[in-house]
Amino acid sequence: MPTVTMIGGGQLARMTHQAAIALGQCLRVLAASPGDPAAQVSADVVLGSHDELDDLRTAAAGAVALTFDHEGVPLEHLRALEADGVAVRPPSKALRFAQDKLDMRNRLSDLGLPVPEYADLSGDVASARERLIAFGEANRWDVVIKAVRGGYDGRGVWLVGGRDEALDVFDAQSGGDTVLMAEQKVTMRRELSAMVARSPYGQGAAWPVVETVQRNGQCAVVLAPAPDLDPEVAERAQQMALRLADELGVVGAMAMELFETADGELVVNELAMRPHNSGHWTMDGAVTSQFEQHLRAVLDYPLGDTSARAEVTVMANVLGAERAPAMSVDERMHHLFARMPDAKVHMYGKGERADRKVGHVNIVGRPGEDVAVVRERAERAAHWMSHAVWTDGWNPHD
Repeated sequence: MPTVTMIGGGQLARMTHQAAIALGQCLRVLAASPGDPAAQVSADVVLGSHDELDDLRTAAAGAVALTFDHEGVPLEHLRALEADGVAVRPPSKALRFAQDKLDMRNRLSDLGLPVPEYADLSGDVASARERLIAFGEANRWDVVIKAVRGGYDGRGVWLVGGRDEALDVFDAQSGGDTVLMAEQKVTMRRELSAMVARSPYGQGAAWPVVETVQRNGQCAVVLAPAPDLDPEVAERAQQMALRLADELGVVGAMAMELFETADGELVVNELAMRPHNSGHWTMDGAVTSQFEQHLRAVLDYPLGDTSARAEVTVMANVLGAERAPAMSVDERMHHLFARMPDAKVHMYGKGERADRKVGHVNIVGRPGEDVAVVRERAERAAHWMSHAVWTDGWNPHD
């Protein structure tokens, strides 16, 4: 059977390995340490760094495709691998737009896709500061400052409250290795995600568009499909994502994160060219999970059915508590299953610390069950796994 190499040993690689097992394969992972989530479960682990070309070459040797659980690999290394004949999927020409937010904004604008107004704050610091002032004044200082490269789960994003705060952020962050940009703050109804996949053959597939609920800059809950979303708007989001994946030559799974404005318009926020948190619901709520689909795509297999299995599925992240509970994860799982036997729990083998994603819970709604009820059950289960406290006050010993 073919070997696929995934760069990165995090939870996305771990769950991709789970999908690989069902396909008769063993995912090879390049992990930083034996304790990484994927390294704990894969029998084919290469220990090394994604920043070292020799380690990447070792991991790629003999594999039919090389893919990623994060976008942090230097592009020059990927180009060297492609020159060696390695099938890098997605290729470097596409991945650059997931690595660099300014490149992404420029390319989406060229393609006519809706993006927030933005300003390039790279280059000479004094000149960039003047550009920020001009952009801020034009937008009444209703702006967001972002690091062009790196940053996730709210890191590298500064929601500023006016001119003084914006300039303070700029002065503190500029002048070093961090390149900045500014964006207009979008007045939105909610955030959406359009997950798609594309194969080298050019086949595309789209899952139902979902609503994502953010807390402290990171995804906390996903509602699938997005409640009360106009079918025409949902189809527009899917077509935008499929078109972009095709234009950029993406291979594998891709998430297009979107803002839905108050008047029903769509604005593109971010891109991820890999399995994504907004697609975790597919593990239990869709015919084909995003992890199996990602493997099908990078192997150029025909893509799987993306239909939802139920009217509603809710994913809730298990986020580390401020202080880890005295009760073990094993005992928490015992109590959860005793009370909520339909909860589908996915733990990542990660140590608990505040706000760290250590797992997620999927609840697949029963026929006719209201989305609010399913959401409450999913969040109650996830909070229990994080804190060992039931949000409704239930005590199994009473």
